[in-house]
Amino acid sequence: MPEVILFDLYGVIARTQTKHDKQGLVDLAQVPADDFWQAYWECRPPYDAGQESVAYWAAVGERLGTTFADVRALIDADLESWSSVDDEMVALVHALADSGRTLGLLSNIIEDLVPVWESRHGDWLGRFAARIYSCRIGVAKPDLRAYEISAERLGVEPAKILFIDDNQANVDAARLAGMSAERFTSAAALRSLLRFDVGPNAT
Repeated sequence: MPEVILFDLYGVIARTQTKHDKQGLVDLAQVPADDFWQAYWECRPPYDAGQESVAYWAAVGERLGTTFADVRALIDADLESWSSVDDEMVALVHALADSGRTLGLLSNIIEDLVPVWESRHGDWLGRFAARIYSCRIGVAKPDLRAYEISAERLGVEPAKILFIDDNQANVDAARLAGMSAERFTSAAALRSLLRFDVGPNAT
């Protein structure tokens, strides 16, 4: 098993938005769902790289040709929709750290979410030797610089890092940056890949 493992957050350790979350945002926006999600994602890269929330939602509204009635409600609902975890993966993070592996976290994440995560989930986030957030380094995956910064923060060459992400484009970019990388599908599949069992006999 590799000694240094770099994890993505969303879609790996953190859960992505539920259907209920998504419908709630559309209801607040009061625009057609397909149009909303197209604008939501097309405007997202600058937000992930550090843009302020109000500016992001203004850009989404401009793309949609509207002004949102309650931007604060949209911000709060959006933050909440990105704030839950996969308990099985949290257990694996703890077990890997307990076994002596060096762990890193590389996430495309907006600035407003960082304190939410660190206040709610500081126990297991504290197991990561380096936490690299796109909003704080000014670049987001799959930009190769994000992987270079991660290796620098972890203090090792990229070739010594295994990167885990649910997005194939991010996996491919990590490989271009010189890392080993695998696409995440489930906690069970990852344990099998790492040949690692969570429990008293974990190795």
